[in-house]
Amino acid sequence: MRGNKKNLEELISSSKKLVKLLYVIFIILGVYVGILVFNALGIGKFLLTLLKVLLPLFIGILIAWLFKPLVAKLQAKGMRRGLACSLVYILFIGIIAWILFTLIPLLYNQTNDLINQIPTISNNVQEWVNNTFDKLENIPGVSADDVKLSLMAKLQTFGNELASSLPEKIVKIATSFISGAGTFFLGLIIGFFILVSIDNPLEAVRDFLPKKARDTFEGIVNSINGAARSFISGAIIDSTLVFVVSSLLLWIAGLKAPLLFGLFCGITNVIPYAGPYIGGAPAVIVGLSQGPLTGLLVLIMLVIIQTLEGSFIQTLIMSKSTKLHPVTIIMGLLIFGHFWGIIGMFISTPLIAAVKAVLIYLDEKYKIFSFK
Repeated sequence: MRGNKKNLEELISSSKKLVKLLYVIFIILGVYVGILVFNALGIGKFLLTLLKVLLPLFIGILIAWLFKPLVAKLQAKGMRRGLACSLVYILFIGIIAWILFTLIPLLYNQTNDLINQIPTISNNVQEWVNNTFDKLENIPGVSADDVKLSLMAKLQTFGNELASSLPEKIVKIATSFISGAGTFFLGLIIGFFILVSIDNPLEAVRDFLPKKARDTFEGIVNSINGAARSFISGAIIDSTLVFVVSSLLLWIAGLKAPLLFGLFCGITNVIPYAGPYIGGAPAVIVGLSQGPLTGLLVLIMLVIIQTLEGSFIQTLIMSKSTKLHPVTIIMGLLIFGHFWGIIGMFISTPLIAAVKAVLIYLDEKYKIFSFK
């Protein structure tokens, strides 16, 4: 009897796990179908246009949302709301000013040096490819002349196009940066007024809803707020540490423009699993173009960085931020990356974490999905 009871419990447990897996698959398929419908109806393009127009407002709301806990803590210590908001903004603007006047000139100089080295890097890569194919020709029965000529022609074309189009690209990047800075500054002003004048904007939205739906709305918002805040705060700290450590170790390895590649590693580190490879590949390629030893040192440094990040930083900072299964994260990266490229890969994890938080809340309140 005990054996049968144990087998029955195991069967029930396996059935529950299977049901949960089916729910996850259903949700993923639903998201995929929803995206297809959005694209087919042109809703996605409309939303992107609307987002561009209202971007300063969204930036302001995001800034006010991020700074609200700090303002609340200062208010709890007896500071007036306006003074607390001003103090938080002065600190934030001071950090931005320090970045602009300290890191930006270094980044500009290193990027300029790297641009001047592009012809040399291109020649080194072509020479390395040429030497590699020469060694292959010494192997009996191996003939790679056509592949060699094709690859060398593509490398030559890529180098020429990069050198000729680089000034135009720099101008476009500078123009986009100035435009983005203006949008961010406007969002900063909007965020300050929201932070000072509105204690809880969601309460105003809540009052417009029917009384029966208010508690559910508040619970859903709190669930999303907790998941999003923990992910964003963890991602900012994680990426900043990766940026600092990467820049230092790549400088030790002798890589040109270590600050630029360290910044790229820090930004792409937000993307789970794929981010370290996306961020590290350009550094390794440039390192190899400088010389085999430099390329090897860069690769070793990147392995050290990712080991530290995966074993310590990620565990301490990001382990409890999303609580998502790796398969779910990978599926999200594939789907969002397919439709929206690198931007989709950035937003997939926090968006899925927010959806999961909502589903768990609905399950706890209405017992819809039986997750627990």
